Amino acid sequence: MRDVMGKVVVVTGGTSGIGRGIALAFARAGARAVVTGRRAEHIASTREEFAAEGLEVDAHTVDVTDREAMRRLADDVAARHGRVDVLVNNAGIGLTGPVATATPDDWDWLLDVNVRGVGNGILAFLPRIQEHGEGGHIVNTASMGGLMPIVAGLYSMTKAAIIALSEAMSIELAPQGIGVSAYCPGPVHSNIGAGTARRPARYGESGYPPPDVSRPGADLAQPYMSAREAGERVLEGVRRGDMFILTHPEFADGVAQRHAAIENAFPDEPIDEVRARAIPFLTDATAYRAEQERPSPRHGG
Repeated sequence: MRDVMGKVVVVTGGTSGIGRGIALAFARAGARAVVTGRRAEHIASTREEFAAEGLEVDAHTVDVTDREAMRRLADDVAARHGRVDVLVNNAGIGLTGPVATATPDDWDWLLDVNVRGVGNGILAFLPRIQEHGEGGHIVNTASMGGLMPIVAGLYSMTKAAIIALSEAMSIELAPQGIGVSAYCPGPVHSNIGAGTARRPARYGESGYPPPDVSRPGADLAQPYMSAREAGERVLEGVRRGDMFILTHPEFADGVAQRHAAIENAFPDEPIDEVRARAIPFLTDATAYRAEQERPSPRHGG
């Protein structure tokens, strides 16, 4: 999708941090931005930031864990804008800590937002992309935590699930001209760390210490990537049709080591040709050929 001018782009979790950066990037490129969020102050500041740049944004208060609310949103967006071209499933929570101390409610909250929330976005908006028959794109926000081990097993589990989902959907939807990307950002200035401070009552008690509500301010002092730059990289990834949108080259060596460890774990023995012929659907890696043949993205000139 080289040209996003006039395209309708829906970004869940688009009223702060990375999500707002993504929505701004598309709006500056001429797309019509629709964003969702849960906090009124974030929606208000999003509208102000767009207006300051002379841009329009269609902002909605929606919880991605509410499947019916997401379906109503899809109906409303279709009625207002006539179509949907790009869906960015960006809403997520950064609840982190050791697996052993997590409560059942911690498991439920992470799965409901980071996995089922993405599913609700797909259920609501994929039919809207398909119905006009002109293709489109879906970006699912995962994390480098889904590719590299950190002491946040439940969070990493949800993000690894989103990567696997995106790879499978990329294969499934390619014949319809719908691209799918797994977006795996590294550290970015955002609200994800303090976002767990407003834990819905239905998710009870956490096994982790209370979130540090001052973290966004402290993070700003770190040499992280800006949300705007992170958003621009999503726009470029959609334009390129990338299956994987990665932001931080600092992780490249670690990911290569991980993949080498996986490759070294295969048994060193001859291939069973009869078995191989019976499972080509499991061993065919042609879906990655385009990713191997295209040049790596280059940023900053």
